[in-house]
Amino acid sequence: MVPAPPARDPGETGVLTLSPTGRRTRLAACAVVLAVLLGGTLWGTDADFPFGPFRMYSTRADPDRPVVSTRVVGLTAAGEEIRLSGGEVGLRRAEFEGQLSRLAEQPDLLSLLAESYADHHPDAEPLVEVRVVLRRYALEDGRRTGEVTDDVVVAHDLEATP
Repeated sequence: MVPAPPARDPGETGVLTLSPTGRRTRLAACAVVLAVLLGGTLWGTDADFPFGPFRMYSTRADPDRPVVSTRVVGLTAAGEEIRLSGGEVGLRRAEFEGQLSRLAEQPDLLSLLAESYADHHPDAEPLVEVRVVLRRYALEDGRRTGEVTDDVVVAHDLEATP
């Protein structure tokens, strides 16, 4: 059996009020949070999120500027291009893009992607080179024009690796 709740005094409203000190403390805390948000909005960067703007969602891209897509490809001896980005080697594109400067300094790290590809695809033709390619899709008024250009930013010859 569930006990009955205690009887309320008819003059009691059931609303608890804060003391003057409690109200001032809450107002001060709200003012501090609002000041940090305002400061982050005006002078912050992505690193300051959630107190700064997350530019990916707070800005607009130019509809006439090319869209850049980072691709990682392996080349076989026959010249066939094998896609290594998009999870083919256990590394997602965003994770890979975060390492681009490191790969530019140490292109031999691309051999690790070739090894991972070989482990995941043992029957595939071996790769002879791995490239990081920036593919640019031209836009006009936010629509593709059909013009596509590729720039190889990092390349590593696997046959030259000891």
